[in-house]
Amino acid sequence: MHDEFLCHVTAYGMCGGQRIGVPLGTYRAPTLALALWWLRDRATWIAERLDPLPENPRFPHGSLVPVAETVSDVPGLLRAWCADAARQELVADELADGRLVRIALQDDTTEYELLAESVDALRMQRTIPALVVPVA
Repeated sequence: MHDEFLCHVTAYGMCGGQRIGVPLGTYRAPTLALALWWLRDRATWIAERLDPLPENPRFPHGSLVPVAETVSDVPGLLRAWCADAARQELVADELADGRLVRIALQDDTTEYELLAESVDALRMQRTIPALVVPVA
């Protein structure tokens, strides 16, 4: 079992003809449960900002408009991922086994990426090349 996890959330888009990434948060989770909680929290945070409730009094009437049917529903997909217990269990199993987990969703302008990986697995990967270098 891996004890500590590094989590990142990044948004990628095009600027000046180049793909750029904008970090939206990083968290070093001391437990698997906190890593999963943080990923769900960030997914919800993104979804709420992309698709706020129109009845919220902070938005003037008519300031929010629906997107075209052809645009991927990133907020809906993020909310569905957060609510899917089977997917959460799969992510937990992958992380517990030391594998990198990447959740990526894209709309017409931006890709949203949630990453999590075991700090122990990262440390082990750094030592592997040293173990296979010939001594003589």
